[in-house]
Amino acid sequence: MNSETITSESTAEQSSQELFNQPEPAFGWTPYAEQINGRFAMIGFVGLLVIEILTGQGLLSWLGLL
Repeated sequence: MNSETITSESTAEQSSQELFNQPEPAFGWTPYAEQINGRFAMIGFVGLLVIEILTGQGLLSWLGLL
């Protein structure tokens, strides 16, 4: 009986830790929002580098602003 309560307590702790570690989408300055924002910024930066390599022009020249 004692081992069953220890097992059930440890599984309850593991499940609560798993729920705690999962990011939750929310509005505002949350760690999840900052993580997603950083990922999109990295994708955009790599995209700009690819455009510069393929066209031989910078972004402003490619857009016709310079």
